[in-house]
Amino acid sequence: MSRWRPPAEKSTALITAQGHQRLKVELDDLWRVRRPEVVKALAAAAAEGDRSENAEYTYRKKQLGEIDRRVRYLTKRLDALRIVDQPPTDPQAVFFGAWVELENVDSGEVSRYRIVGPDETDAPTGWISIDSPLARALLKKRVDDAFEVELPSGRHGFAILAVEYPTGEGR
Repeated sequence: MSRWRPPAEKSTALITAQGHQRLKVELDDLWRVRRPEVVKALAAAAAEGDRSENAEYTYRKKQLGEIDRRVRYLTKRLDALRIVDQPPTDPQAVFFGAWVELENVDSGEVSRYRIVGPDETDAPTGWISIDSPLARALLKKRVDDAFEVELPSGRHGFAILAVEYPTGEGR
């Protein structure tokens, strides 16, 4: 089994200020806290002798590789990201950062989503990636617009009930 992985699909390089700050905190924690702890534990495991049969040594090497991989990714990604911290010129239309309330025209179910960057999605809170099919279909639509979109569960129709943009620090 080789280490080669296919390159990740290019994702949109946008992020909210809040999401950018979370990634910076994660990078700082990995680099200044977790990595030194793992290096210390790895050195202690290496000092125990035969590394070929040392499960602790093998585990710590793997853990260090995972941390280094994430640090490398975050470092490159943070440099490439563009922070969007201003509302759009047309606040009635759906753009990056918008909270959108939708009604499923088939079931009548109402859902609320926020369109964010791919690095800050969180399904339980309703934060969806701008690269998702639903977000792509929503872009530039307005309140009372109806549209259909092909989702993994099939084709669905939606109507936009509300569009709003966060203000201040919480954006």
